[in-house]
Amino acid sequence: MQESSKDLVLSNFVIEAAVYSTKNWYNSEGFSSELSPKVANLTLNPSPSPVLGFHGYLLEGKLDSPNLWSAEQPNVYILVLTLKDTSGKVLDSESSIVGIRQVSKAFKQLLVNGHPVVIKGVNRHEHHPRVGKTNIESCMVKDLILMKEYNINAVRNSHYPQHPRWYELCDLFGMYMIDEANIETHGFDLSGHLKHPAKEPSWAAAMLDRVVGMVERDKNHTCIISWSLGNEAGYGPNHSAMAGWIREKDPSRLVHYEGGGSRTSSTDIVCPMYMRVWDIVKIALDQNESRPLILCEYQHAMGNSNGNIDEYWEAIDNTFGLQGGFIWDWVDQGLLKLGSDGIKRWAYGGDFGDQPNDLNFCLNGLIWPDRTPHPALHEVKYCYQPIKVSLTDGTIKVANTYFFHTTEELEFSWTIHGDGLKLGSGGLSIPVIKPQNSFDMEWKSGPWFSFWNDSNAGELFLTITAKLLNPTRSLEAGHLVSSTQIPLPAKRQIIPQAIKKTDTIITCETIGDYIKISQQESWELMINVRKGAIEGWKIQGVLLMNEAILPCFWRAPTDNDKGGGDSSYFSRWQAAQLDNVEFLVESCSVTSITDKSVEIEFIYVGSPASGSSKSEALFKVNVTYLIYGSGNIITNWFVEPNSDLPPLPRVGIEFHIEKTLDRVKWYGKGPFECYPDRKSAAHVAIYEHNVGDMHVPYIVPGESGGRTDVRWVTFQNKDGVGIYASTYGSSSPMQMNASYYTTSELHRATHEEDLIKGQNIEVHLDHKHMGLAGDDSWTPCVHDKYLIPPQPYSFSLRLCPITAGTSILDIYKDQLPC
Repeated sequence: MQESSKDLVLSNFVIEAAVYSTKNWYNSEGFSSELSPKVANLTLNPSPSPVLGFHGYLLEGKLDSPNLWSAEQPNVYILVLTLKDTSGKVLDSESSIVGIRQVSKAFKQLLVNGHPVVIKGVNRHEHHPRVGKTNIESCMVKDLILMKEYNINAVRNSHYPQHPRWYELCDLFGMYMIDEANIETHGFDLSGHLKHPAKEPSWAAAMLDRVVGMVERDKNHTCIISWSLGNEAGYGPNHSAMAGWIREKDPSRLVHYEGGGSRTSSTDIVCPMYMRVWDIVKIALDQNESRPLILCEYQHAMGNSNGNIDEYWEAIDNTFGLQGGFIWDWVDQGLLKLGSDGIKRWAYGGDFGDQPNDLNFCLNGLIWPDRTPHPALHEVKYCYQPIKVSLTDGTIKVANTYFFHTTEELEFSWTIHGDGLKLGSGGLSIPVIKPQNSFDMEWKSGPWFSFWNDSNAGELFLTITAKLLNPTRSLEAGHLVSSTQIPLPAKRQIIPQAIKKTDTIITCETIGDYIKISQQESWELMINVRKGAIEGWKIQGVLLMNEAILPCFWRAPTDNDKGGGDSSYFSRWQAAQLDNVEFLVESCSVTSITDKSVEIEFIYVGSPASGSSKSEALFKVNVTYLIYGSGNIITNWFVEPNSDLPPLPRVGIEFHIEKTLDRVKWYGKGPFECYPDRKSAAHVAIYEHNVGDMHVPYIVPGESGGRTDVRWVTFQNKDGVGIYASTYGSSSPMQMNASYYTTSELHRATHEEDLIKGQNIEVHLDHKHMGLAGDDSWTPCVHDKYLIPPQPYSFSLRLCPITAGTSILDIYKDQLPC
């Protein structure tokens, strides 16, 4: 049958179009069944030239005062097209979600509806833990809700156009999107004898076809603010052709492409990958660069990672021309596999007998494959949070960094803690803050001041939170939008003092290679003279530990530690045999003994273990134990590493306690895992977990589960019997870790499910712990201030036995001024 001409079709049929509001779809009580009101009629008019697929005709109409779409306010309408015959009978009716928004650019800015929105993004691969690259709508919805919960407002489709439903959901939920063509030639440069496809005319049509297909399929989706020409595909004339076609076809959006150095003429956005903070600031300050800088990939989230993300956001929040970025990446791309042993595990490269493979380099996500968040996602939420709170020169500033929202829909509250204990809390009444505005108040005028004034605590912290008053399309009422903890000014100078001594009498006797120190039936210490360490400790007959307390400078390497080949931290640590150090006692002496205290000094030499080809000393350690009748032990450590060593993983002590002491309580940062360069989101308070909950089950095990800035920690059994440990004197707060898995076991296992629990609990109390890094995972990139150079260190710790009736706060406070 011969096709009718367009004019003949239009003479026999009628096309009607109308736009309907969705404002009544959802309210504070839930979804509504009311009919959507019509807000505009559209008419079919001839077009002077084809525009974006409308060949000769355009639907035109006027919508008065439209509700504009943004990620903050994803206002959408329903466009309904109806086909009728000449008698008015409806033959077909189709509908589509549409949004109205404007994307433009200004000097160093990408603008949405005239505002320079900040991109708080992630890269997202299509991935499901059971069906791989097959998409399931419920999984897409879960992703978007999680992104909204953690203040993520943008996604880059890495590295291909994705399932059509994903775009509709991003329109509905409100997610800025970079849509990316499925073009990548990563590694092609190794084929030096061939001309690169980007420079080869014969490849131009194929490359252009992928870009054209993407734009033509997805052009009507409001969420897309930029088109990407692909990923890591070199640079050449073919990219110029693709960029030119898009700019002619769709001038309503920006063009993005990183290849060729991220600053070519084919991109409207300077979009580097994994560029360091100081380098992106240099570009932003370059007045000859008129484009905004948005990192297309940064903060490689491989395993226990994402160190110093707060430094990126300190720069982005305070530097004109920096407009955010996309973390690599969203989800660990592991697949659920049932092993021959009947155990389910997250499988990765090589686990299916696949060769070649890239091992676990598909596990770079902020969440596990089942969408459980990694601890680092808390840090992302904090850095991305829209309400910023700070205290400077006596003034608390509450800043609203939204571009379209006021704070009218937020409920503010406050909590004050003293020495970890909650002193007071309540609602915080502040004026509505307009977008991009702030409210200042003198901190002494706040409702918390009386609690601060009446407290005799050594440290006081104020936490201000903002929660949603009403539900949104993706979040429930009461959802925590932002939370910031700030230290309040100290009421007095904290000068540590010696603990209060008691008149309790102790006994000290030598039994073979052991020195036994005890206080009647209360407690007993066994010190192994040959090993030069406390090796046995009992309280009221309950065994607390029976292995040595020894210095420790090694950690189970993380993925970031292993990145960089021979130059990686792990390779350098192995070359120096830091993973194989044996501490031998050079001397042991009782330097002071009375009926109320005993002081013992040990000198260790740490060298590669016997059987090693190396024998030189790597560490010299001097430690003293001052043991009081009260059971308190003050231990002072002075360590001197060999100056030729690489940066150290940690400087601290390691000991093993009985498995029954599985209740951990600490005063420090938490409640989730945190490290020196990833702790901004963690709050200082008193927390309690069992040892099993301290562990973080990264798919590939390594150093994990640490808590930073710890002032004191206790390990107790179900009856409350256990050990108290704290920093002492002028020593800074410590990094603490407690695990059923030894450091060597965390290093040995290649999958979480392969880990074997030890016979006791391994505890680390670190004076210094190296940062995690996160700028990337293939170069050693811990920032200098989070490295531990091989130089002398000294620190002091306090240990003492405790029972259920012990007041931990009283123990802590008796070493502080009254």
